[in-house]
Amino acid sequence: MVAAASVVVTVGAVAGLLAAGEAPPRPEKAAPAEVTATPRVALPSGPSRPSPSPSRSPAPPSPSPTPVTSAPTATPSPSPPAPSRPAATGKQTAPAAPRLYRHPGSQVLDWVRDNPDDARTPLIESAIAARPAAVWFADPEPGTITARVREVTSGAAAQGRVPVLVPYTVPDRDCGGHSQGGAADLDAYDAWIDAFAAGLGPAEVVVILEPDSVALSDCLSETDRADRFASLARAGRVLKAAGARTRVYYDAGHSGWHDPAVQAALLRRAGAASAASSDGIFSNVANFHRTADEIAHARGVLDALGGPAGLGAVIDTSRNGNGAPPDGQWCDPPGRELGTAPTLRTGQARVDAYLWIKLPGESDGCKGAPGTFTPAYAYDLARGA
Repeated sequence: MVAAASVVVTVGAVAGLLAAGEAPPRPEKAAPAEVTATPRVALPSGPSRPSPSPSRSPAPPSPSPTPVTSAPTATPSPSPPAPSRPAATGKQTAPAAPRLYRHPGSQVLDWVRDNPDDARTPLIESAIAARPAAVWFADPEPGTITARVREVTSGAAAQGRVPVLVPYTVPDRDCGGHSQGGAADLDAYDAWIDAFAAGLGPAEVVVILEPDSVALSDCLSETDRADRFASLARAGRVLKAAGARTRVYYDAGHSGWHDPAVQAALLRRAGAASAASSDGIFSNVANFHRTADEIAHARGVLDALGGPAGLGAVIDTSRNGNGAPPDGQWCDPPGRELGTAPTLRTGQARVDAYLWIKLPGESDGCKGAPGTFTPAYAYDLARGA
């Protein structure tokens, strides 16, 4: 089975201050967040989002109702108090931790603005549209990518927030499946990464480097795979050199796919064990596996990977609130729920963030056209139907 796909959709530019506060981990469903309106400006082209990756085997149901997991996970913590005034002694209070950025040009926000009278709008707005999520870049043309990345990074920096960016143009993307495409060849990809990196800037940024590019590389010849991995290692070095606070994470598949040792061996070849190119790994993008299973998988991969002790993991929790379907269905399966709200404070060792990388409500291709926002699907995810 190969990953199913999505279509390229328009990404909005950053305009105004449409911001959602980062929430601490919550059991099962994400809590509502306040929404504020803002103008937006369309960018010339935008992202493609993949659907779930192949699974090694159907995921078993979770034996326990712990928060979005089937094994020990973070204990929900209260929101941090507002920063206090400096004490009379002149001792300064530590600044609040940075929060994740919500891009104002997403499809779900467009739908919410265009459908204020729809009965589903309040729940979709509070549960999905109010949450920060990743911004994908899938157009392989290098001419506009620097400006488009800079629109996002500068908008986030102006708010003191952290954007999550997903470069998604590696050649032979998705092994010719529904999300096929990408740059014409690795030379073109290297040039595209250079242009992408030029838009990063000095503020903190999280880069999810090429979902499925490592775990789903079986279709390549050994020579082509080695060339891809060399290009990915180069990409990490270029991205980190371009921004002193850029964090780059590499594709670790998910807990239902390769064994940790197998995945780590692939990642090592792609540069994920080098501090010059990597801050760690990501897992569960566009999939449904429970957070505890992903934590165990990620730690197993990191242990086998080696490298600097500071390497960590980020986990996509956008749709894993009810775990993966027992029959292994991957295309908009019914009965799924939103997972833990995006946060940079997981409370878990070696887990740097829970992120919404796949945008909830954007169809895998069964409940709507691939990659397009489907309100019925979004509503079902938000209410756990």
